[in-house]
Amino acid sequence: MPQSRGSFQNEARTSWSDLALIACPLLVFIVSFTLGRYPVSLHQLLLSLASQLLPIRHTWSPTIDTVIYQVRLPRILAAMLVGAALSASGASYQGMFKNPLISGDILGVSSGAGFGAALAIYFSLSTIGIQAMAFGFGLAAVVLVMSVSGRIRRDQTLTLVLTGVIIGALFSAGTSLLKYVADPNNVLPAIEYWLMGSLASVDSQATLGAFIPIVLGVIPVYLLRWRINVLTLGDEEAAALGLDTRKLQNIVILCSTLMTSAAVSISGLIGWVGLIIPHLARMIVGPNYKRLLPASIMLGAAYLLLVDDVCRIMSNLEVPLGIVTAIIGAPLFLYLLLKGGRGWE
Repeated sequence: MPQSRGSFQNEARTSWSDLALIACPLLVFIVSFTLGRYPVSLHQLLLSLASQLLPIRHTWSPTIDTVIYQVRLPRILAAMLVGAALSASGASYQGMFKNPLISGDILGVSSGAGFGAALAIYFSLSTIGIQAMAFGFGLAAVVLVMSVSGRIRRDQTLTLVLTGVIIGALFSAGTSLLKYVADPNNVLPAIEYWLMGSLASVDSQATLGAFIPIVLGVIPVYLLRWRINVLTLGDEEAAALGLDTRKLQNIVILCSTLMTSAAVSISGLIGWVGLIIPHLARMIVGPNYKRLLPASIMLGAAYLLLVDDVCRIMSNLEVPLGIVTAIIGAPLFLYLLLKGGRGWE
């Protein structure tokens, strides 16, 4: 039977939206190289990139290569990794808990990572030590949440969320205590700046260190995204369809924790990304996780990179990422609420 005109229009609309979602991060990726205090034109960028593959005569300043490959490339990749990880984590949690108001740090991973980083800064550890402590305490917070909630024989989803809030509050209190006893001249400002979120100190080693756990978290969730669709129907319906809901929830929690902990360990605490981006993705591609998860990853990578570009160029003193994402995210989320949450169903 020939397809109707409406079917062809829907397929064309889907193809265009997919192309736009792929083109968006690629366009922001290229433009980001040209933004910053040291000017790099698009022509110089293309020549430098082409020279890595073709025998092109080197007629531009070696400083341009240094800026592109040693300064901006690690930061650009880090911003895209962090944005993709936070968005994928948020989308996964929203599907698992069947609640569009859930974000990826609901189980206390951000609070745990913040405490670990503050502890490392308090004891004057190196940058690698700070990242390792943030990653380790982020994982530890979620392990503690799952261990405590597993001992309570009640509504598992509600228990998990409430336990996450409690454990997160404890880690936040520990961070506040460290800030209270820290040296107000050196240590306290460093803790505060890290907690506000920034990619200013990211290098190639930090980006590579975050890349591995983020990829290890993204791949299983991506492969199981159709099962997250089943989870959104409810535990009873999912079980009736033969799905082991507890096992799938544990996989989603583990993978989302890996992604969030790795992202927070190099960027600090950046809010609203995992909450806002999945909503925007739903408005574009709908609630089907077969398309929603890839769309969230693409939009998250482009969004945080764009925000980081704004932070780099808006003033002589770089504005922390967490401040800008909150300024953008809070009004945008309010707008989505006033619009009635289109795409939530």
